[in-house]
Amino acid sequence: MTDSSTAEKGGAAADGVRLLLCENPLPPIDEAIAAATNEVPHSNHYTEPYSNPLREVLADRLGVRPAQIHVNAGSELILRQLFDRFGQHVHLLTPTYPLFAEIAEQYTETRLQPETDFQFDLRQLDIPDETTLAVIVNPNNPNGDGFDMRPLPDLLETNPETRFLIDEAFVDFVDESVAHLVPEYDNLFVTQTLSKAHSLAGFRIGYAILPEPIADELNANNDAYPLTRPSQAAAIATIEHESKIHARIDRLQSWTTQLAADLESLGVTTFPSETYFFLADFSPHDARDVAAQLRERNIVVKPLENDRLGPGYMRVTTSRPEDNERVVDALAEIL
Repeated sequence: MTDSSTAEKGGAAADGVRLLLCENPLPPIDEAIAAATNEVPHSNHYTEPYSNPLREVLADRLGVRPAQIHVNAGSELILRQLFDRFGQHVHLLTPTYPLFAEIAEQYTETRLQPETDFQFDLRQLDIPDETTLAVIVNPNNPNGDGFDMRPLPDLLETNPETRFLIDEAFVDFVDESVAHLVPEYDNLFVTQTLSKAHSLAGFRIGYAILPEPIADELNANNDAYPLTRPSQAAAIATIEHESKIHARIDRLQSWTTQLAADLESLGVTTFPSETYFFLADFSPHDARDVAAQLRERNIVVKPLENDRLGPGYMRVTTSRPEDNERVVDALAEIL
């Protein structure tokens, strides 16, 4: 039996609906599964150092040099590496991915407001003088909407002593990556992952596009073989068949739009999103109570628990349409 703490880290019951970890409800594409399976008999051998074959594929895809890419077993490890080095004074646009507040030595924040649907014009971003690392999540998590990134070059140039980390975990949903700018700016870091749009969360494949000296440092102070052979093979196969990923993105976005509309019909306020998750306000209901009642129905969600926003907020991730119907039916009983 799965307890609640384990469920919130993954591993919920197989017959349950998991909506709390931003997991893609679609499995890896067939080509990724086949490539990983083919590598299993060769797992007595290490991968190439620093996942060089994957770095070359990623470099070609992103328009940068392989030497500017650092690969690791999940983007969280890379984020922790960067915060360890540059996270003395962090500036965040909040609400955002909660890990950042946990691993920053100290942080300041620019608050995104529900009155403006959590949107923000980056031309208005004021970076405190002591900031060592400014973090922009695009699209933002937990609301799922993207930023207009055109002001970024000006921010980089007017704040040359501040490193900017652009976390692009869900960038495939907005097609506005700034990775191609890394060769031009020595204060720009970009992190991406194959866990989200590419459905490879369980393979743990994260990577960063960095100025070459930073990439060299991270590689030199990391496991020389960060990925398993099946993980690297799945990653390369997925990227080589990325047209399938784009088609799946359209499906995910349509499911998300329908789920948000169904919640709105129940009196829940939802906010704009370009991803497969969105932010919802269940007020006057307490999201913790709603989550507890959903868990009794084997639907695992997690309230946002953001004191500034109030107790009604919850991030909702889409599942397949049949599971979404199950969630809506359950909420119709609860609300």
